[in-house]
Amino acid sequence: MTMTTIPPLTAQELRQRAEELYRTSEALIPESTSPEEIKQLLHELRVHQIELEMQNEELRCAQADLDASQARYFDLYDLAPVGYMTICEKRMIREVNLAAANMFNVSRNSLVKKPISRILPKEDQYLFYQHLNQCITFSQQQEWEMRLMRGDGELFWARLQVTPAHNGEYWIAFIDITERITLELELQKAYNGLELMVSERTLELTAANMQLSLEIEERKSAEESLQRSLTEIQQLKERLRAENMYLQQEISQQFNFGEIIGQSNAMKHVFIRVEQVAPMDATVLLLGETGTGKGVIARAIHSRSVRKDQPMITVNCTSLPANLIESELFGREKGAFTGAHARQMGRFELADGGTIFLDEIGEMPLELQCKLLRVIQDGEFERLGSPLTIKVDVRIIAASNRNLEEEIRNGRFREDLFYRLNVFPITIPPLRQRSEDIPLLVNHFVAKFNKKIGKKIVTVSKETLNALQKYSWPGNVRELESVIERAEIISQGSSLQVFDRFETFSKAGEPAEGDVKALALLEQEHILQVLQKTGWRINGKKGAALLLGLNPSTLRSRMLKYGIHHN
Repeated sequence: MTMTTIPPLTAQELRQRAEELYRTSEALIPESTSPEEIKQLLHELRVHQIELEMQNEELRCAQADLDASQARYFDLYDLAPVGYMTICEKRMIREVNLAAANMFNVSRNSLVKKPISRILPKEDQYLFYQHLNQCITFSQQQEWEMRLMRGDGELFWARLQVTPAHNGEYWIAFIDITERITLELELQKAYNGLELMVSERTLELTAANMQLSLEIEERKSAEESLQRSLTEIQQLKERLRAENMYLQQEISQQFNFGEIIGQSNAMKHVFIRVEQVAPMDATVLLLGETGTGKGVIARAIHSRSVRKDQPMITVNCTSLPANLIESELFGREKGAFTGAHARQMGRFELADGGTIFLDEIGEMPLELQCKLLRVIQDGEFERLGSPLTIKVDVRIIAASNRNLEEEIRNGRFREDLFYRLNVFPITIPPLRQRSEDIPLLVNHFVAKFNKKIGKKIVTVSKETLNALQKYSWPGNVRELESVIERAEIISQGSSLQVFDRFETFSKAGEPAEGDVKALALLEQEHILQVLQKTGWRINGKKGAALLLGLNPSTLRSRMLKYGIHHN
């Protein structure tokens, strides 16, 4: 940048000019001037001379400061890491800093007083002048990226910033971005190549998938044809072998209510209650002993509701640790407590739009009952560790084997929560109060375990059914299911034999003395049949103990008990 300075006068030059002024002034003094007036004039001349000398000293100091400032400016201008140049209104380069000269691989002198087009590729000059004209038109800074040309003709990418100055000049700043542009182009090329590869591979996979689909359809068609033939054969075979069981199953299906099996008046009342409440969104409270099928009733209600296509989420309040039940129900944020390493949705969020089944609600800690009450009333809650309120639309079905009114009196259950849950109560009768349903349940479980275990049990004796109907079943349907499964495992032939571990019945249900004797007689006959079948062999792989599922010592003890011995 060019600047014009006026050097200050030296002392000799100042004295010479003063003498000239003195002579000039002396010649202008009239001859009639008195000596006093001449003396006064000389005094004023000396004072004026001193003033001039002081002003000249100030000018020299200012000039020194200006020279230092200009030197610092040129140092900063030259040593800047960014290239700078100044162009005039005729688009000629006026000044260039060292960084710009190095960027173009030329000396500064080879650029100064040269047209700006010297560094512009011909095909890119229009872009440059277009932005320059916008800078002129709007008198504002313009920035853009374009290619420039080094002294040897090599092209490189740069980002330009043009700023209008004064007197029609423009300042141009530019950081070499060739490496970035090159990387972007290489990345785009690699991306295009990958896209092409993916497209080609997709076409190959699509063609292979179509071929595989055709082969699968052909194989499926052949398998279906074969399966139909096998099914027909199996149906004929099973019809001859298990006609009795099929008839019993058909009878039992007439009294099925979804997964619920029963024809007793007590169960018919339950079915009516389910049909009444299922289409509604009302809260349901299922009451009954453990093992009566409260979970099955809950599924029947959900499957008959408008929410049947949405999830039904089950929460067993007895199986969740007390310190985790809140986070399981309402969710938690990461770090909400020690060990909470990740965010987790709660069961209520998972059930949004559907149904949540709170099994054994009487086991819920008292401190959580208030939060549950809020969800039932307002449909909202907060995750552990989060102030954000979450709203859900959930139908609630609760179940309990406890007397909740007694729990309220003992201070273990909130009265207001009970009233919210007890909108539509349904009491499930225990199995001992619907013994007429036991034959249907037995047939259902026999068919279920035939499929699971691979047995072909087709008949159940009247004696066995009578014994099962007279038992009090403290564990209800769940206990009956376990007994039938165990009986199928040890039964031989096509008839169900319920003998193993019958002594547990006496301990649990305490049946009448005649019932115990009848069961003992059945067990005695069964043991005798198995011993005769094995040739009275007790131990070993083909021994009676293994077939009966007993230890040899236990079998011998029962033989002694029943007076069974080989003649």
